[in-house]
Amino acid sequence: MDRKQQLQSIRPTITSAKIMPDMSDDERFQNETLRPIIKFQNDLLLASFQNYIKKMKNTFYELKLEKRLDYIAKAIQKDIKYRNSLKGMIIGHFTVDEYENYIQNSSALNKRMMNMVVKRLQDQIQFFEKYDLIQK
Repeated sequence: MDRKQQLQSIRPTITSAKIMPDMSDDERFQNETLRPIIKFQNDLLLASFQNYIKKMKNTFYELKLEKRLDYIAKAIQKDIKYRNSLKGMIIGHFTVDEYENYIQNSSALNKRMMNMVVKRLQDQIQFFEKYDLIQK
């Protein structure tokens, strides 16, 4: 089994990620490639953000829920080094063909990718609550 087959075999299937003939190339890439990879990398993304919170002196835990949601979005939008680290966690799971497709429109695809990561972390914000209790 080659690298492409191995990578694709470990990705979860997302039944809700519909592929339609009239969808844009970016949307197709999002549903066929980004969503399965981001889902597969979920635990690593959570651990990564947990580490980010710790590196930032745990100020996240001083915030109310709404501000915590903003904190996640701002951390990923504004901290270039952290954003690049997240992108690497995802791009490293691309096949060569997917990478070649990605570089054709990397700017728009990066935006989609980071929006998906923000949403995934925000949707699992309760994961960080247990660490909040440990901090106190």
